[in-house]
Amino acid sequence: MVESPLRIILFILLVSVASVYVHVYLYRRLFRDTSTNRAWRTAGKVLLTALCVPLLLSWVVTRIIPSAFIVAVFAWTWMGVAVYLLLSLALLGAVRWLVARTRGHRGVAAPLATPAPDPATPPSLADLAVTVPPPPPAVPPVDEARRLFLSRATAGGAVLAAGGLTGYGMWSAFHPPVVNEVAVRLPGLPKALDGFTIVHMSDIHVGPIIQRRFMDELVRRANALKPDLVAITGDLVDGTVADLRHSVAALQNLQARAGTHFITGNHEYYWNASSWADALTGLGITVLRNRHVTIGDAGGAFDMVGVDDWSMRNGPKGYNLDAAIQGRNPDRAAVLLAHQPSNWDVAAKAGMGLQLSGHTHGGQFFPFTLAVSAIWKHDAGLFQDGDNHLYVSRGTGFWGPPLRVAAPSEIVKVTLLA
Repeated sequence: MVESPLRIILFILLVSVASVYVHVYLYRRLFRDTSTNRAWRTAGKVLLTALCVPLLLSWVVTRIIPSAFIVAVFAWTWMGVAVYLLLSLALLGAVRWLVARTRGHRGVAAPLATPAPDPATPPSLADLAVTVPPPPPAVPPVDEARRLFLSRATAGGAVLAAGGLTGYGMWSAFHPPVVNEVAVRLPGLPKALDGFTIVHMSDIHVGPIIQRRFMDELVRRANALKPDLVAITGDLVDGTVADLRHSVAALQNLQARAGTHFITGNHEYYWNASSWADALTGLGITVLRNRHVTIGDAGGAFDMVGVDDWSMRNGPKGYNLDAAIQGRNPDRAAVLLAHQPSNWDVAAKAGMGLQLSGHTHGGQFFPFTLAVSAIWKHDAGLFQDGDNHLYVSRGTGFWGPPLRVAAPSEIVKVTLLA
């Protein structure tokens, strides 16, 4: 993957600093503030250090030692727990602060109003005397037992809340994807193909956790939709062909009269995109790397166009829409498969009536759902601009923390209308 080394270094530094800060904060709230026992605090330091270090090393280690990927998954799972611990502690801490402020204001008596002097009455000597302000009220002593009780209650509540959210998120991640159905009017689509259906899957991330059992269920659900064509828009794998061939081979069982079509995502480049393209071709899957194929026959047809991942647009083999549409009849309807929801406006002007994308995961789990929504103009769902449409999938699997909160995985059934 072609990336600036400086950008990579800055990104790693930023994430590392943030991770260390979060773990220091968690130590203070969960261990230092809840006990004065030295052994308890030492255990907290050791535990959080042991959880932080693998998280810092996971991104690099998995690319040097692929077999260590499963260890990284545990580290990423902890990352999800840590995020919810941080949010819970911050929320409960804010509640404590507001309650303390409210109690403090109620405990302070308002000063008595001093009557204004009568201008008609000459001041007396007493009035002219320098008035000494009363001393400030004494600060009440800290109730150490109460402070300790509140710190423990806050920590316990945060652990329960984080545990509940993490448990739900993991259940949702491993739960079969929901099926969402949308209908899109495709400009130029012949009436003979009205009602043509595409099952769209993206970001499955087959790897150490998502394996053959998950894939078999995915195939069963896709076949139950009776699609005319299956489109997989990248980030299918997180591992080598040798390690994941058996799990990915489940895709051979997909049933669609127009076949299964695949494009690369950024993760394919982490694991040798060319090798995976060859392996998928061997499974009978049509791999579209900056090229197009015609779907249909003389009675009615449209073009299925596929491009490599947008992040590789400056590389020797990367996103190249011009090459993908070279020689195409511009009067024929077209569907573009592009991993990232980028360059949609340009693709639409090039005649791509519908673009199917993924990559964003819809944020995958709260609060990253909010961050992704702020970063990406088209974060998840169906978007329309005139006659042109874009559908961004939330993803069919998951990556990193095995969590799905407020962004369930999905299989999308797209019905094309003439």
